[in-house]
Amino acid sequence: MDRIPFGIRQLDTLIDGGAPPGSVVLLSGESGAGSREFMYTSAIVNGLGLTDQDLHDLYYGDLASSADLPDEIHYISFTADSDQLYREMNRVMDAEVVESGFDQVEFMDMAEVYFHTSSVPRPWYAEETTHIRDMAGRHDREELFAALGDYLNEHARGNLVILDSLSDLISAIGDEHDWSDIVYLLKGLQKAAHSWNGLILVHVNHETVTAVEHGQLIDAANGAMIFEWEQGGSERARTLVFKKFRGVLSRIQDENIIRFETEIGDAGFDISDVRKIR
Repeated sequence: MDRIPFGIRQLDTLIDGGAPPGSVVLLSGESGAGSREFMYTSAIVNGLGLTDQDLHDLYYGDLASSADLPDEIHYISFTADSDQLYREMNRVMDAEVVESGFDQVEFMDMAEVYFHTSSVPRPWYAEETTHIRDMAGRHDREELFAALGDYLNEHARGNLVILDSLSDLISAIGDEHDWSDIVYLLKGLQKAAHSWNGLILVHVNHETVTAVEHGQLIDAANGAMIFEWEQGGSERARTLVFKKFRGVLSRIQDENIIRFETEIGDAGFDISDVRKIR
């Protein structure tokens, strides 16, 4: 396997089929600029390729000769369950696409661990509280990091994993940890991903971190894609810029591409225009 497709047709075509295996890619976006839609599309379209070849051909097309679908797709969320995510994806993409692709996505709902030490009422995030009571006195933010690590150790090898979202982890560290825990986590993830040989997408809302912290996150990942709003006249456009990406950025630079304009259609996130150096 030379590439794992992102599931974004025009982007994958341009970069020789997708991302190199073993990559940790930071999806850093302003609110509503497309980073979340990118995650949804990547999960659903790759899932479509595993479950409904005809629909995958219709909405995506043929894989590049160097690309292979991931063995499995795992979506980790700290605050939302699969029903919530399904409804959100349905608002973004064609219902037929979501229904078919969703079946192949394994969801890990970590809300029970995430909210346990917070003041959020237990019935809001857990249907049964017995399990939580059994773990009373043992759950803290260290447990959250450990639970995430255990899941990745078991499921990341050769697969597509989507982590939604690093912003939630940043909110969770509070006074018990410092910022370096987040940076170490991402750097450790990058090191482990090299042996796992899959693709890990990590979302962050870059409006929730400082410029220095954002730079540290970019430095800790193999690749970083920046999703932003750009004002042009009386209209705003969603745009995507590759900040860094070993094995991918050189292909974009060879084409003299400086920025992508993006859109959200029936198949989710897509590229609407490519801006090149004139």
